[in-house]
Amino acid sequence: MTQTQPQFLDVGEGAASRRIAYLQQQGDGKGAGLVWLQGFKSDMISTKAAALSEWAEGQQIALTRFDYSGHGQSASGAGGRFEDGTLGRWIEEARAVFDQLTSGPQVLIGSSMGGAIALALLKRLMVEHPAAAARIKALVLVAPAWDMTEELMWKAFPEPVRREVMDNGVWMRPSQYGDPYPITRALIEDGRRHLIGGQRWNPGRPIAILHGRLDPDVPFAHSETLMRNLDGGWAHLVEVPDGEHRLSRPEDIALLFELVADVR
Repeated sequence: MTQTQPQFLDVGEGAASRRIAYLQQQGDGKGAGLVWLQGFKSDMISTKAAALSEWAEGQQIALTRFDYSGHGQSASGAGGRFEDGTLGRWIEEARAVFDQLTSGPQVLIGSSMGGAIALALLKRLMVEHPAAAARIKALVLVAPAWDMTEELMWKAFPEPVRREVMDNGVWMRPSQYGDPYPITRALIEDGRRHLIGGQRWNPGRPIAILHGRLDPDVPFAHSETLMRNLDGGWAHLVEVPDGEHRLSRPEDIALLFELVADVR
């Protein structure tokens, strides 16, 4: 049964402690469960996440969703401010959710920044905790924004924006999806500690990538580069010729479900 009221998980210690919200639904225990990792400034009840929840419930598949600190239902009280967020904090939260809230094999489904977090989490666990990494059966990535702070932000920023980030510590970035949001110096500098590009690696399990050719936020070529960085023949890139970044149309979501079913 799908939860409608979030529960909360404490992550971190001391000044870095925060409480993040999550939702879980149980499955029939057959096959892998699912962990949803949403994008930057998104939340666990977005269009794709809600559709995934409904589909998983109909298929009797376990699903775990959560809001990163500073996002969604984790954005108030002990959940921390969005401005305090970094990839390192959000990867730590994803690992806490994976370790503490799930058991058995899991498929990580990451959208945009969530794709970057899924890749970073897998790569880290393969080094630090191979037994935990072995529970990750596959990844399904939607327009994965790997190395986003460096490749998609910093390198694309004009010099005046770079100076504002470095000198003032923050730049308010305009958004076509809503109000401007902060890009902080801490976000950029921390992101450099979690880069996965520039070196080839073997993920050791299937990675299905869904990407719209017309994506203005994460260019389709970004996934093509990711494909070249992944060894072992595990990765499969599915192009949506008329798709943009969100891939939230019914036909896009149906394709996402097909990819998830294929790797479970």
